[in-house]
Amino acid sequence: MAREYFKFISAVHLFFVRDEKILLLRRFNTGYEDGNYSVPAGHIDGEEKATKAMIRESMEETAIAVKEDQLKMVHVMHRKSIDERIDFFFEATQWKGEPKIMENNKCDDLRWFPINELPKNMVPYVRAGIENYKNKVLFSEFGWN
Repeated sequence: MAREYFKFISAVHLFFVRDEKILLLRRFNTGYEDGNYSVPAGHIDGEEKATKAMIRESMEETAIAVKEDQLKMVHVMHRKSIDERIDFFFEATQWKGEPKIMENNKCDDLRWFPINELPKNMVPYVRAGIENYKNKVLFSEFGWN
């Protein structure tokens, strides 16, 4: 009998950083961490590379165009909450466009925050991902108590 392997849910997260500020969006009406800030992010669809998912999510959520060669992998997190997940955190080294809210039904604020003064109401694992990025930590495990 063939062994069935465990499958992770995987997601991508994007850091837009300029002038020591990071772009954050506030979740709204999603059923998960509503009222807390995060970064542009989303799940990887089947048969989709992580970089392609990141390009798609950036455009869907912020209208910012990023190319594959403008994405730099800066952190990977193995995370446990209700289920286990693998999160890929990218930094956009360049991009085109200015951010705007594209999904009014899922986001009610989008703005730049000083990267060293993040708002108190942040998605906890995203805050940890940003801290790891700042400290040049490439891998972490989160939520394994």
